[in-house]
Amino acid sequence: MSRREFAQLLGLAGAAGLLPAQGFAAAKQITDPYEVENFGNVRLLHMTDCHAQLLPIYFREPNVNLGIGSALGKPPHLVGDKLLQHFGINPNTLEAHAFSCLNYEEAAAKYGKVGGFAHIKTLVERLRESYGREKTLLLDGGDTWQGSGTAYKTRGMDMVQATNALGVDIMTGHWEFTYEQAEILENIKAFNGEFLAQNVFVTEDALFEGADEYIFSEDSGHVFKPYTIKEIGGARIAIIGQAFPRTKIANPARFIPDWTFDIYDDRLQEQVDHIRANEKVDAVVVISHNGMDVDIAMANRVSGVDVILGGHTHDGMPAPTLVKNNGGTTLVCNVGSNGKFVGVMDLDVREGKVQGYRYRLLPVFSELIPADPAMAALINDIRAPYLPWLTEQLAPADELMFRRGNFNGTFDQLICDALRKVNDAQVSLSPGFRWGTTVLKGQMVTMEHVLDQTCLTYPETYVREMKGSELKLILEDVADNLFNPEPYLQSGGDMVRVGGFDYVCDPTQDIGNRISEMTLDNGEKIDANKSYKVSGWATVGARSEGADIWDVVAEYLRDRKVASIDKLNTPKLKNVDGNPGIMDYPA
Repeated sequence: MSRREFAQLLGLAGAAGLLPAQGFAAAKQITDPYEVENFGNVRLLHMTDCHAQLLPIYFREPNVNLGIGSALGKPPHLVGDKLLQHFGINPNTLEAHAFSCLNYEEAAAKYGKVGGFAHIKTLVERLRESYGREKTLLLDGGDTWQGSGTAYKTRGMDMVQATNALGVDIMTGHWEFTYEQAEILENIKAFNGEFLAQNVFVTEDALFEGADEYIFSEDSGHVFKPYTIKEIGGARIAIIGQAFPRTKIANPARFIPDWTFDIYDDRLQEQVDHIRANEKVDAVVVISHNGMDVDIAMANRVSGVDVILGGHTHDGMPAPTLVKNNGGTTLVCNVGSNGKFVGVMDLDVREGKVQGYRYRLLPVFSELIPADPAMAALINDIRAPYLPWLTEQLAPADELMFRRGNFNGTFDQLICDALRKVNDAQVSLSPGFRWGTTVLKGQMVTMEHVLDQTCLTYPETYVREMKGSELKLILEDVADNLFNPEPYLQSGGDMVRVGGFDYVCDPTQDIGNRISEMTLDNGEKIDANKSYKVSGWATVGARSEGADIWDVVAEYLRDRKVASIDKLNTPKLKNVDGNPGIMDYPA
């Protein structure tokens, strides 16, 4: 791998200001692979959705990210060569590997792992020092405290320590809210930066019972500070926090009974108007965990925001989406997941407004960026008490094990197969989470890999009878969350993974009509009125009583002695021919 090749990678999205994009080929190339040419007077560094991955990992980008209706053919709903063509990225290059799943195994063997907090630390320090530390902010979009064995054991405090060491200035949240309320507040108290959320409010009952002891404002009802003002580079920058609005729907409400969540774009507009009128700011930035489609829709409806630095949907987009609204243009960015990328938004802020910008999305290739010694030592200390648990070798991978994609991935199938086998079920269901690392063929699957896919705070499994009509209802409900043409009615996950049966899906239909022809693996049609033995995990309502999912998967792998799948239960798709959000999908 040449210095020139990596320099090209670091130069992605180098067009400045509001000039028409000329493609990555026109971006200025630099001689130092770690040097990013400075622009403007304010640098915003952005990371999100690391899901507690402290070490470098493999992470395969999706081969299915369907855009339906008005989202058809638009970022982030582009995959493979269609994504490369849209952003002007040459195939069979380092940057092609960073942003797509093309030739994934071959490229992963060539370029190595990505992310890792010790490597991110080195990159962040370089980006801050080269620009002027006093002119930079590091923003974290959330999904930071969950997704690993150490985060589970420490209740997220390991990631608070790591982000403190990294120097995160501001963050918002989502999976942060899957700990108990008291634990969340303790973590935020230990966090050195500011935790912002303009769209999280306290319930009236909780306020009456004494929640005023911890909430940010009794008058407004905000649980957390909604925004902050930072003076950097001679400019006043407002940062507003937008936490995941569907937290109490997508995750257990029982963990956070006193708080309410929603998009609240009307209140966001009020915040922006207030800030513009009273705080004498030069720019307004939203650090968001809405998901990219929701951010684009929100940017259409809310004016006065210069930049939305978004997360939740794990979309690594090499360039911003420019959204025109009544107040001008809002730049919407999303920087992927698992510590794979760091976004760099340089702003030229003069005369009370943003005059221009330059944006780069930098993949963190851990073999090219040396580890920061102090961060590496901290990570070793965090992991040390749990190493016997994390490093247990379970079975070698007989094929590439991955999750990311709208429908079933091979690691998801492994989880579904384990649920069926260990719990003697006909059918299994597994949530369509987008977090989870990749295991290469021939690599040993450890308990840590299993935890990367399953480690949440409600991991209990269940076994119960369900009618065929109930199974269809579940699939229809999740499909509507994924393919509803109204972005505000989406929650950002992928389709529920299934084991033991296949089905037909037409994403272009309305709810109730997307799912058909549900068929067991033995060829028997699923009867709406017949009951089936179903096993699953991660119940959002009442707590289940079964074993933790990672123990079920580990038991399955120890017995099977190889990580492989016999059949991938993927739906047959209708009306998606020519959709640029799909490639290499089995019929």
